[in-house]
Amino acid sequence: MGKALIVYATRTGETKNIAELIAEGIRIEGSEAEVKNVTGIKNAADLEGYDAYVFGSATYHGAMMQPMKKMLFLAEKANLEGKAGGSFGAFGWSGEAPDRIYGTMENIFKMDMVGNALRLKSSLLGGGVQMAQGYGGDIAKKMK
Repeated sequence: MGKALIVYATRTGETKNIAELIAEGIRIEGSEAEVKNVTGIKNAADLEGYDAYVFGSATYHGAMMQPMKKMLFLAEKANLEGKAGGSFGAFGWSGEAPDRIYGTMENIFKMDMVGNALRLKSSLLGGGVQMAQGYGGDIAKKMK
């Protein structure tokens, strides 16, 4: 059984909701999932001990939130190469943050990424609950 860390940056709480749904999907598949606000990650050691990492941020003005950018610089020192990974985020207009996080994880950290980034306007719209839980399930399967 693997263990995943889901780290999110949110302003309104929607990205946190998506993080919790991804964690449910991981747990449904029989793996462990821990959800943390990005402000709880203070150094690279806070990222150690997991088999998968899922990072998410809301998109504001075409970019990820600043605390997520800072955490990604810490993550670069955490030796995540080869670990399962995914990214997600809520957005109102453009939704670039999850794609930028995904690209960083895939190309800089050299992680084993799941499909594509999960981009949702809301977990409550258009099957968002099922999509987020399914994304978590995909992460869990990649850990095995």
